[in-house]
Amino acid sequence: MPGARTPTAAPQPAILTIGGRSFSVDLGRAHDLAITQNFDGAQPRWFGAPPSRSTPLVSGAFTGRVGSGGSCNCSTLSLTPHCDGTHTESAGHLTAERFDVHQVVPVGFLPALLLTVTPAPAASSGEGSRPPPAAADLLITRAALSQAWPAALPYAPCALVIRTRPNSPAKRRRDYELEPAAFLSLPAAALLVERGIEHLVLDVPSADRASDQGLLAAHREFFGLPAGETALAAVQRPQCTITELAYVDDAVPDGAYLLSLQIPALGGDAVPSRPLLYPVRAQ
Repeated sequence: MPGARTPTAAPQPAILTIGGRSFSVDLGRAHDLAITQNFDGAQPRWFGAPPSRSTPLVSGAFTGRVGSGGSCNCSTLSLTPHCDGTHTESAGHLTAERFDVHQVVPVGFLPALLLTVTPAPAASSGEGSRPPPAAADLLITRAALSQAWPAALPYAPCALVIRTRPNSPAKRRRDYELEPAAFLSLPAAALLVERGIEHLVLDVPSADRASDQGLLAAHREFFGLPAGETALAAVQRPQCTITELAYVDDAVPDGAYLLSLQIPALGGDAVPSRPLLYPVRAQ
């Protein structure tokens, strides 16, 4: 039959060895943590950045929109990766020298852990940041992460995905100017370093408070860059990445996974990204 397609076989589980143990990975059941970059609809907003936009290319008599009489669709995209969608960033976010994130995002699977925590009001958390948080600020605390961290894991994770409560699909279009987000306390950021986490995925727009006098204390703690330092050579953990503005559906249970960080071939300290979580099972 003309145009008929041959059904595509479902991917077979792959067998991987991690830390000397064998695991089955269901490559057909990835959990997509990316918020789709919806250029024509609702999208998350943060730090006063304009919404991302898609506009048809106009070149002479040509218009890049079929609906307007063009021969094909051809659009110019405008976006601010740090502010209007799921993105992954490198330590180049903080350095004077350019350090593109594609240089450090690993290819393949990363042993990962998904944890769900409820941020605590700074006033009652017993933890802080730099500058000191306002009493009503919500902190992702070391205490909450430590409590949620499983006593036993099938392998040591180098990636951590943090889902915050309350959780809702509304995060995909939340205006964080109107609804300020939680952020990491300094002790929480230090805990991630202590536990060997090199790739962090957050469902909030930033590891730090939006208005923090430009200190970015949690970022600096995670990347290992001293306060006030901007030299790339001073970064102690240049292999690390932070992914922000992800979304983790409640249907995805906490536990061990494999993480694949997918990014486009674009330069920049931050680029749009698509983190995928793959379920694993010990053999």
